[in-house]
Amino acid sequence: MTAAQRERSALVSTFRQVGPDAPTLCAGWKTRDLAAHLVIRERRLDATPGLCFVIDTATTEKVQSKVAQSTGWDDLVNLVASGPPIYSPFKLFDSVANLGEMFIHHEDVRRAVDGWQPRVLDASIATPLRRQLGLMSRMMLSKVPAQVELRTPAGERIARAGRGDAVTVTGEPQELLLFVAGRDAVRVEFDGDAQAIAAVRSAPRGL
Repeated sequence: MTAAQRERSALVSTFRQVGPDAPTLCAGWKTRDLAAHLVIRERRLDATPGLCFVIDTATTEKVQSKVAQSTGWDDLVNLVASGPPIYSPFKLFDSVANLGEMFIHHEDVRRAVDGWQPRVLDASIATPLRRQLGLMSRMMLSKVPAQVELRTPAGERIARAGRGDAVTVTGEPQELLLFVAGRDAVRVEFDGDAQAIAAVRSAPRGL
């Protein structure tokens, strides 16, 4: 089982535990909406562009809402669990395209409630997530008005992106990945000019 498949299985277990109406960190979405998002991402190629780019987002939202409301919760979760169908590009690139997606959205569910704690990830998931962070950070931080350096608590520099005043963000790689993906429920520390840090924290992050 690949890291992406393991994280998908963990997300599915959490879905089944919390049910269809639990909160998530995705604004306006319950777990039912999040599950529908994952289903149409892999199974409705006609709606995929609106998930990745600011084009035809109305169609994507319409399809997602229809899937969320017309599909029973158990069926919806089973579709997520079964993974991308054979015709989906995500089938071929599952290990690359879906590990970060599954991890981030799993944490969107886990961290939407008070008292959440970070998971301790074993190396089989933590290491590929770290590799993805290095590749994704330049794209996800493209709109940040500062030069952001991502570092681990041990002082290892993972990535640097952007221009302007220097801001260092320190955390475990999985926390940094969540941060660059636009999440604020993360365990990271900031170092730099106070105004630059505030600008980084409020700037759009993610794709």
